Amino acid sequence: MTDLFAGPKPIIAALHLPDFRLNRHRSQAWFEDYALANARVFAEAGLPWIKLQDQTRTNGPATPETVARMAALARLIRAEFPKLGLGIIIEAHDPTAALTVAHASGAAFVRLKVFVGSAVGAEGTRHALGAEAVAHRAALRATGIAILADIHDRTVRPLSDEDQPTAAGWATKAGANGLVITGSDFADSLARIEAVCAKDIRRPLLIGGGVTAENVAQALATADGAVVSSALMRTELDPNDLVRWDSDLCRRFMDAAGGPA
Repeated sequence: MTDLFAGPKPIIAALHLPDFRLNRHRSQAWFEDYALANARVFAEAGLPWIKLQDQTRTNGPATPETVARMAALARLIRAEFPKLGLGIIIEAHDPTAALTVAHASGAAFVRLKVFVGSAVGAEGTRHALGAEAVAHRAALRATGIAILADIHDRTVRPLSDEDQPTAAGWATKAGANGLVITGSDFADSLARIEAVCAKDIRRPLLIGGGVTAENVAQALATADGAVVSSALMRTELDPNDLVRWDSDLCRRFMDAAGGPA
């Protein structure tokens, strides 16, 4: 397992998986082909990290099927691309599932969307995961798995009125190893990161959206890392295409970021 923050500022490409519930007609072999084909695009372009992202919509715990499939796909990616850093995110509001998958597969980090406070989104109300996540990580004896905590994720609305720097301070005290800041657009994301920095929050800050080849240098000058996905996707896709990300866009992005790590 590689430390996410041990080397250069991490650039993390999000590899979104199709919703498992809406794709029950797909075989495990199809999901394996999908995961490997897209991980290969990122690896060959020199992206140092990917985040394997489940998108199975639910407001309850992750199903056993989701946990098993995510662990199997993550282990497969690790075996095929051992130099590619790996993280895990699970759509369900379930920190034990994400950490269990990461532990089983040797992934270096998880990303959790509501780590402190409470928020409401499309799937309903969600409450802080921090205490449960840190306790489960300790029970697994897997403290080397970094927890990236979103602070006021843009896909939900906070149910309390604390500002973002205050929430960032809560997450730091609750045990997050890094904080993901995402505004309504790129300029807003930078402004939010600068506001958190002004409060002397002693955790790495990653910009969580809106990063492109045109602005990645600016993003890395302000933040301690970046998450990218949509800016690297192919623009013309058939619903049955396995490869969703564009190899040329990925290479241009890494060139703009200063080259492979």
